[in-house]
Amino acid sequence: MRPAKLSYKTILYLAAVSLIFYLIFFFWLESSGEKLAPDELEAARLMQEAEKEIYSCQQELGLSPEKNPYDPMRTGLIGLESSPLTTTLGQLEAKRTTTNPALAALLVRLLRQVGVEKGQVVAAGASSSFPALIVATYCATRAMGVDLLIIISIGSSQWGANQPEFSWLAMENCLRQAGFDQHRLLAVSWGGEDDSGSEYPEDLKIKLRQEAQTLGLTFLQPAGLKTMVETHFRLFKEAAGGQPIRAFINIGGSLVNLGRDSSILELRPGLTRVKKIPPADRCGLIHRMASEGVPIIHLLNIKGLAARYNLPWDPQPLPQPGENLSLKAEDAAAQKTWLLVAVYLLVCAAIIVIFNRPTQRKDD
Repeated sequence: MRPAKLSYKTILYLAAVSLIFYLIFFFWLESSGEKLAPDELEAARLMQEAEKEIYSCQQELGLSPEKNPYDPMRTGLIGLESSPLTTTLGQLEAKRTTTNPALAALLVRLLRQVGVEKGQVVAAGASSSFPALIVATYCATRAMGVDLLIIISIGSSQWGANQPEFSWLAMENCLRQAGFDQHRLLAVSWGGEDDSGSEYPEDLKIKLRQEAQTLGLTFLQPAGLKTMVETHFRLFKEAAGGQPIRAFINIGGSLVNLGRDSSILELRPGLTRVKKIPPADRCGLIHRMASEGVPIIHLLNIKGLAARYNLPWDPQPLPQPGENLSLKAEDAAAQKTWLLVAVYLLVCAAIIVIFNRPTQRKDD
């Protein structure tokens, strides 16, 4: 008994199977993302509308947003490279990526995945580094009919809401006047290295206090990290009025939200799982919420977020709501890829066994 060499018939069958699986991969796997649901599409439409309102508001204030070289898509949500409100470095392409209305649709999908329904309460903590993500959160929760509670720090990294003449407080005012007022902004904080705004000029702090007062808001007093985390947590619980908080959305890199523990760097962007709760003196609001069983949506590391959910990087022009868009989780794509590879190998093995069985010599 001796094994035969691969026959031409076997090789042809293997080639045909390889071609079939190649076509399956590109025409089935690559198009396997789910199209937008009606509330996801509505969220994207609302975000596009909100961007137009913010841009128009800048024009009315005489700020000439059309001269901003960093915002070619004229969203009104891209700030300056440097200003007295700038707290840290930032990546321009990441900021522009977040102006895609698809981010609002993605947030609807992620909130649905953790079971959030109409009328329920969602909390969010944000820095002003990603104003587009704040707008996306407003629009997603509005489209879902969700009660959004949010606290925002005014400091911003490069190209965020860092224009002293048009900080997040000015953007908030513009949105409210345009009817984007379904959320509840509970309070604002200063932001910066220790959330105290100590880096800002005093005249700027006076201006920001006056703007906050006009909106009926007060700045939270800076304190130690543990105290600030508990203050934010208490404000959310009190505003929820006894209803459970169904999800917590973190936007940007606020100290109060992230804390000081290095384990925060391990969190995946998007829907994430907090595996470690650090000691109270290093614990952020993300950990505090997770310790109460609240699902976490982490909007940082925009490059990773875009890759994970099939979003274009720094798109120009911006896609229209729902245009050629399917949101696809990286995890699901990887699982389907491995399944396809496993089936392919099994089919190839079966072909070899069936059409290439060992031959038996007459003198054996």
